[in-house]
Amino acid sequence: MEQGLSFAELDLEGDDRFQRLRADLGVTTFGLNLLRLRPGQGSRIHRHEHQEEVYLVLEGVLTLQVEDETHELAEGRLVRVPPQVCRQLSNRRSEPLHVLALGGAEPHEGRDGRAYETWEETGEGHAPKDVALPDDLPVKG
Repeated sequence: MEQGLSFAELDLEGDDRFQRLRADLGVTTFGLNLLRLRPGQGSRIHRHEHQEEVYLVLEGVLTLQVEDETHELAEGRLVRVPPQVCRQLSNRRSEPLHVLALGGAEPHEGRDGRAYETWEETGEGHAPKDVALPDDLPVKG
């Protein structure tokens, strides 16, 4: 696992159909890609042995073929596809399609976060539910 922060920027104008954000950021525990599909383009028909995937439509309309079913997802919609299910993503509209794809195969370790009441606090921290949310900050400009 990478140490420290890493940053990347979505390249919505790139020529490749995929921007491998996982590699750009050094992420090692889940997959993260930007899919850029021009009108009429699609992905390979594929499935995963162990990985489930979530697709978040950032822009455009995703046509998702899942075996014998077709689904259309508009901007802001998400879908989860389980492992072993064949799928194909395509753009059947005249506008560009940008989709964020997230995938993982290991069980999620929920509730492993620790919260602190101040930046000066040290030690084990607290369960997040035991620390109040901060007051709203002043807004710039």
